[in-house]
Amino acid sequence: MSNAPKSLFQKVWDAHTVRELPSGQTQLFIGTHLIHEVTSPQAFAMIRELGVPVRFPNRTFATVDHIIPTDDQSRPFSDELAEAMMTEIERNCRDHGIQFFGPESGAQGIVHVIGPELGLTQPGMTIACGDSHTATHGAFGAIAFGIGTSQVRDLLATQTMAMAPLKVRRIEVTGELKPGVFAKDVILAIIRELGVNGGVGYAYEYAGEVFDRMTMEERMTVCNMAIEGGARCGYVNPDQTTIEYLRGRRFSPSEDEFEAKAAEWLALASDEGCHYDDVVTIDGSKIEPSVTWGIHPGHNLGVSEAIPGPSEVPDDDRAGVEEALEYMDFSAGANISGIPIDVAFIGSCTNGRISDLREAAKVARTGKVKDGVRALVVPGSVAVQKQAEEEGLPAIFTAAGFQWREPGCSMCLAMNPDKLQGREVCASSSNRNFKGRQGSPSGRTLLMSPAMVAAAAIAGEVVDVRKVATED
Repeated sequence: MSNAPKSLFQKVWDAHTVRELPSGQTQLFIGTHLIHEVTSPQAFAMIRELGVPVRFPNRTFATVDHIIPTDDQSRPFSDELAEAMMTEIERNCRDHGIQFFGPESGAQGIVHVIGPELGLTQPGMTIACGDSHTATHGAFGAIAFGIGTSQVRDLLATQTMAMAPLKVRRIEVTGELKPGVFAKDVILAIIRELGVNGGVGYAYEYAGEVFDRMTMEERMTVCNMAIEGGARCGYVNPDQTTIEYLRGRRFSPSEDEFEAKAAEWLALASDEGCHYDDVVTIDGSKIEPSVTWGIHPGHNLGVSEAIPGPSEVPDDDRAGVEEALEYMDFSAGANISGIPIDVAFIGSCTNGRISDLREAAKVARTGKVKDGVRALVVPGSVAVQKQAEEEGLPAIFTAAGFQWREPGCSMCLAMNPDKLQGREVCASSSNRNFKGRQGSPSGRTLLMSPAMVAAAAIAGEVVDVRKVATED
């Protein structure tokens, strides 16, 4: 066996390789399989037709998040399709002995929020879920993939999946972030630099001084949107911050075993001198609060900048810029700051954690939601909801005119009653600003940090959060 230095990605990949397939792909063992109510029913139907059981039900964990209402979660749900999907995941988990974190469990929430907070997500794991933003779990030094329904079937039946090896790009963010700049701004800056397709065929290793100082929740925000830059997964090497986050979690190693396991986790970090297929360096001190203006996350700019025109971008991007300007009904050269909004949404698997709500609450204390703006705050899990209540955050939000909701995906993708109407413009802390993403075929989404969303809700337009006086 070679003693050559290895990246964390290579270490985890090698440890989970079952065999090399004739296709050139690797049959990869997946240590933890997370499921939810939207992409799992068809997969369960497939294995039922094949007459095979779930191979390792103790390695599969389920929740409900996409379709669950955030205003009234009493059963049956008013949406018949949502109720049917809820009934189906309850039945499938019961039939196959899978642990289900439903509303009655006290641990329900968005799959990429509850996995880490329960300690299901640990360094060195391979993790898969039928959801695009599974890369979130890479914040712990896991290799985590979003998969399709046929791969969900494969995992249920075999606990393995076929996948081509990836190249590894190290992205170093150096320096120190300025006040008012958050993890969301960091990932938007990375996507702007490398493009929405720049990561195709890559795993992204996020590193540098900025990541060294980040909390686990901030690292999760960045890894969550690796997919928006085209990467198959994104990760951060485990360090003491990782260890302390996992200490005492429900599914973490016991107290007697924890220190030995922590030493193993730390040893997974990429070796000095290991091979990277590419290295990119970004100066974190130059990043400012960011806002998307177009129809994918790469269409973003600093809040002090003006919306670009087709002549200001490379030839390959011109058609996309023209399409975006037409759809958004924005003018090239207009300042992004000052664009009016109709809706403000704080939540999602990107920014629905307690630290996100705390930062938004600091801004909410400064004023009232602008007349005519609909503003929602949706915690990412029951645990986040309870913590926020203990800290008095719901009272701050409701006093300012925000609606405080029950946990769920909510308006991120609107597979529930929380939707945009018509041509509404939404300031959103979620992860995608695609056409129709938030429930209206003509709705428009501006992605930004939770603090920026709160500031926009109060101003009724996009504003620079650095100009809002807040008290820590």
